[in-house]
Amino acid sequence: LMNNEVGDVIRQLEYRISRLEGVLRLEKMITESGGKIFSTNGKRANFDTTIKNCKEAGGSIATPRNPGENDAILYFVKSSNTYAYLGMKESIIPGKFQFLDDTQLSYTNWHLNEPSGKGEE
Repeated sequence: LMNNEVGDVIRQLEYRISRLEGVLRLEKMITESGGKIFSTNGKRANFDTTIKNCKEAGGSIATPRNPGENDAILYFVKSSNTYAYLGMKESIIPGKFQFLDDTQLSYTNWHLNEPSGKGEE
């Protein structure tokens, strides 16, 4: 393709992506924070299925690393009136959590007296 044609194709793709992102935002299925895109398919699933679905979509399960990312996840929790799984797990030390790759959490925003292990952390 000639340079002008390539430019036209790129502009058309950018426009189509922009429209799709707009629809997904209206449907409360996508938001962003700090250059990261957070999304949901709106379906309930267990933890393992959630990880699998994220991977199949080319992403990973959400791991909030700052207040903005935490707010992006909270957006889905509030709009769906449900919980969200996060990419962390309890470490071998009870009450301590880490990312799924075993690295230490760099950001937390637990409620008072949490985590309690009762699923409402």
